[in-house]
Amino acid sequence: MKTMDDYKVFLAAVRKETGIEALTSDETGLVTVNVDEKYNVNLQFVEATGRILCFVEVAQLPADTPKDVYRDLLAGGLFGKETAGGYFALEPDTETVVYNYFFDFEKAAADVEPFIDTREKILQLCDIWAERIKGGHAVDGPKPSDDPPHGHRIFA
Repeated sequence: MKTMDDYKVFLAAVRKETGIEALTSDETGLVTVNVDEKYNVNLQFVEATGRILCFVEVAQLPADTPKDVYRDLLAGGLFGKETAGGYFALEPDTETVVYNYFFDFEKAAADVEPFIDTREKILQLCDIWAERIKGGHAVDGPKPSDDPPHGHRIFA
């Protein structure tokens, strides 16, 4: 099983490949990187499961959010449909929709390129959902892919 030290080596490889120096974890394995002043991409190493949780605040729900947006968020998360294998959560205090995705650390550490590509696809997916949420009618927006990027799956 991979350890926190392995995770730090992995992050160093991702830093080298991307040039993103902020990819450094704290003592708990949490990394937070702001992307284009638009999203905070958080990575959390979960040593007990050998997974890396990626979570991104997608959008804050307006006070007058129509019911169909909630329905589409739930339906989009059903079996990873339109979420590429991730899932949505709602932070109750701020009404912020958060996208969550688990990487298998063994696969990610074996080759950082698919991990980096998947991170980019996650941001594209967040853009699509942010627009759908902002529009107030999630069903009218573009549809994200159902396929998990690069074969990564939550339950692999």
